Amino acid sequence: MSYQRVKFYQTGTFTVGNRLLDEADRTVQARMDRTNSLNSGHRACQGCGEALGARYALDAVMRATRNQLVAVNATGCLEVFSSPYPESAWQIPWLHSLFGNAPAVASGVAAALRAKGKTDIRVVAQGGDGATVDIGFGCLSGMFERNDDVLYICYDNEAYMNTGVQRSGSTPARAWTNTTQAVGTEPGNILGVGKNLPRIAMAHGIPYVATASVADLHDLEAKVTKSMSIRGARYIHIHVPCPLGWKSDPAQTIKVARLAVESGLFPLIEAEWGVVTDRTCIRQQIPVEQYLALQGRFKHLFNPRDEPSLASIQAMADGNIHLYNLVPTKPAMES
Repeated sequence: MSYQRVKFYQTGTFTVGNRLLDEADRTVQARMDRTNSLNSGHRACQGCGEALGARYALDAVMRATRNQLVAVNATGCLEVFSSPYPESAWQIPWLHSLFGNAPAVASGVAAALRAKGKTDIRVVAQGGDGATVDIGFGCLSGMFERNDDVLYICYDNEAYMNTGVQRSGSTPARAWTNTTQAVGTEPGNILGVGKNLPRIAMAHGIPYVATASVADLHDLEAKVTKSMSIRGARYIHIHVPCPLGWKSDPAQTIKVARLAVESGLFPLIEAEWGVVTDRTCIRQQIPVEQYLALQGRFKHLFNPRDEPSLASIQAMADGNIHLYNLVPTKPAMES
């Protein structure tokens, strides 16, 4: 990545923020000319990671396209809390159709703009993990296969939060949801199920795939900005904690997201044409327990301690670290 990463640990505080950077390198949200694509007045819960991720992502797209953008939104939390009839928190051209067809609608919008010769107007589709991983998966795969000129953003809060916290194909192992209760000999979501959408997107061989997190908003903005410099199908998977569904403290949203990255459970990577080209290294890996313990949806793993499940989840994080080389080994010093 071409941006300067903020190393907060050098000062021991998170309060300095953008003052560590030159003005040209500061986030879109630190600028007076930001578009506020998702404006105030929406009805997201306190500490909602999805509202934060969407605000940063869409404003970054607006800056990259000089405000020439059409957004298509799947049904889900983002659509519901931002557009309760007859109101809307969106200040951009914004369409909502059905739960499962946002990629198809976005492809149609892109085709219509191309037919009219309006190549300067870009298209973004967005949805949660339910719309992306499950209900709209076929439409999304078709969009990738055709290499339609659309950026699809998935805001992954790891369950169907809008309809009452039901399991999705992105729900992590052993997590409580209303359809994976913490009961029986194997409580929570079953080990070994689900889909890894970034890797599925990479398997389509599309021009650009990336993962991002609200724990690193500079990285998120940089990846969104880069994606808009590319034509064809692009996919960004953003990790957005949900305090309601995760049973976590709303004030801890960024910390929870950061620990997901630092444990290795959510690796930050980039890929072009199906090949990983970059990743964000972990300065010091933390045990997955530190991440899980902040979320009530995993409390059944600790009272009593479920050592086999904790070991399995730790193995998943270690596997990601090995696969993407997230903790590079230092070369041995010459004697």
